[in-house]
Amino acid sequence: MSVKLTSLLSEIRQCTICKDHLDPNPVLSVSSKSKILIVGQAPGTRVHASGIPWNDQSGKNLRSWLGVDDDQFYNPTLFGIVPMGFCYPGKGKSGDLPPRKECQQWHKPLLDLLPEVQFSILIGAYAQTYYLENPKKNLTENVKAFEEFLPNAFVLPHPSPRNRYWLAKNPWFESELLPILKMKVQEIIKLPC
Repeated sequence: MSVKLTSLLSEIRQCTICKDHLDPNPVLSVSSKSKILIVGQAPGTRVHASGIPWNDQSGKNLRSWLGVDDDQFYNPTLFGIVPMGFCYPGKGKSGDLPPRKECQQWHKPLLDLLPEVQFSILIGAYAQTYYLENPKKNLTENVKAFEEFLPNAFVLPHPSPRNRYWLAKNPWFESELLPILKMKVQEIIKLPC
């Protein structure tokens, strides 16, 4: 790992900018060799407590969607994992609060130090709004138009069990989109590290 990336990761992991609003515990996993970048929303309570990204049912669902096992997913030379908000944002009325905007300051410097990334997976509206040049008016439209964002990005809904109604209303997601995603992921992770 480059000295610059090591230094930046240390800064991010020690960040306390939001300490007046939440309990800081930045969670991310990247390497200067990461091939696929996963950009999610923010850690949930279980991930916040463990410090392991996607270490919950949402993560199990995501690994299934990607067609990878735990060893592949947690290999930072294959997958870089960066949430829009690095710390658990707290509980809102109908789920977790949105990721804190203060974390956005870390994204560009971090991505500049990940030269091997060939493909980004943007999970949820926050990541899509931030990273897509021309996002659609909502998440469902982004995901339906996923081919417009290829070959550089793939857009997904959040794999939370709470999204089972969205999945039930949009059966095309599992039948049409996931096979393409799995194929793309396999093409990239089979390349030599």
